[in-house]
Amino acid sequence: MKQATPSSPVGASAAKAVSGTRIPVAGPWVSDLELTYVADAAANDWYGGAGQALRRFEEAFAAHAGVRHALAVPHCTSALHLAMLALDLGPGDEVVVPEATWAATAAPIVYVGATPVFADIDRDSWCVTATSLERVITPRTKALMVVDLYGAIPEMESIEALASARGLPIIEDAAQSVGATYAGRPAGSFGDVGVFSFHGTKTLTTGEGGMLVTDRPHLFEKAAYLRDHCRRPDGFRYFITAEVGQKYKMSALQAAFGLAQLERLDELIAKKRQIFSWYRDRLSDVPGIAMNAESDGLFNAYWMVTVVVDPGYGITNRQMMSYFDSREIDTRPFFPPLSSLPSFANAPDAPAAQARNQVAYGLAPYGLNLPSALLLTEQQIDRVCLAFRQMLHEAAATRK
Repeated sequence: MKQATPSSPVGASAAKAVSGTRIPVAGPWVSDLELTYVADAAANDWYGGAGQALRRFEEAFAAHAGVRHALAVPHCTSALHLAMLALDLGPGDEVVVPEATWAATAAPIVYVGATPVFADIDRDSWCVTATSLERVITPRTKALMVVDLYGAIPEMESIEALASARGLPIIEDAAQSVGATYAGRPAGSFGDVGVFSFHGTKTLTTGEGGMLVTDRPHLFEKAAYLRDHCRRPDGFRYFITAEVGQKYKMSALQAAFGLAQLERLDELIAKKRQIFSWYRDRLSDVPGIAMNAESDGLFNAYWMVTVVVDPGYGITNRQMMSYFDSREIDTRPFFPPLSSLPSFANAPDAPAAQARNQVAYGLAPYGLNLPSALLLTEQQIDRVCLAFRQMLHEAAATRK
C-alpha cells in the first residue's frame, strides 16, 4: 500500500460534526492515509491479493502489542468469546470480572455457559486489584478478567503474581486502552489473552472491529480454528468443517483502515493526552472532584476523560448529563456496576456483589465521561469546563 502523510481531518461531515453547536463525547480522527489504504484494499484485496490487508494489520498489531499472535475480528465481544472458548471455559466455571466495565466484557462469560463473579475496583485507578480479585476467588474460579478502564491499566505485577500462584489464566480486556503502557509493557500484553475494541468511539477505530492477541501458540491456534467455522487446512478448499464454530473475521476494508490508524497511533495518543491536559489545567483547582489517575509506571491513554464528583455536591451523573445536554454537550455516565444491571440480575453472585463492592457502587452514580472526541478543539474544552464549573456552582448553592 502506498504510504500517505497524515494530515488534517478529511470529509465535510467530519468537519461539521466537530464544528457544529453540539460537542460530541467521542469520535475518530481520520486522515488521507486511511482513505488511501482503504481505496487500495478496495481495488486490490481480491483474487490473488485476497487477505493481504488482514495479514498486514494482524502482523503490525502483534508487533505493536509485543506479542507473537494477533487475530482481527468483527468486534471486541467476539474476541472475548473466542478467548473464553480457547481457554475451554464452560458450565460450572466461574470467571471473575470487574464491576466497572461495559456489559460486553461479561456477556461472553454467559455465552459459554460459565458464571460471572463481580470484583470491586480501586478508588483511585477505577480498575480491579489483586486484593479485590482474590477476595472472590473460589474453587470454581477458572479465569480472571481484568479491564483497562478508560485508558488506564491495573497494577499488573500483583495481579499476575496472584494468577500464577492460583494457576489461573488472565484475560486482559484492553478495549479502551490501546496505546497505554504499564511498566513499559503495552496494554493487551499481560496475561494469557488480550482483546481490543476498534469501535467508532475508540482511539484506534475500524468503524467496528476488534483484535485478539496472545503469546500462547495453542490459544492462538484454537482461536484461529474457531474463528472460521472450524475449517482445518487439509479440508479448507472442500468446505469441510470439523465442528460447529464461529464466523469472526474482519473485512479487508476494515483491516486497511485499521492499519492506517495503527501507523498513526502515536499521533492519536498524543491528541488524547493533550485533550486530558486541557481539562486538567482548567479543572485542577475545582474542589471535590477526581480525574483519571496516572500512577507510577502507567502511561495512560486517556480514552475517556472522566470526573468523579464528590457526593456532597448533591448531583448525580444523570442530573449532570441532563445539565450538559441542555447546553448541547454530549456526556456519558461512569459504567454502572454490572451486578446492578437487569441483564445480570439472575447471576448467582449479584446479590452478594451489590453488598460487597462498595467502591464501585459509591463511584458509579457520581462519575461522568466528558467530551473526548479526537477532533475537539481547545475552545470546545473551554466551553465544557465553563459549563462544568457553573453546574457545580449552582449545585453547591442549592445545598446551602
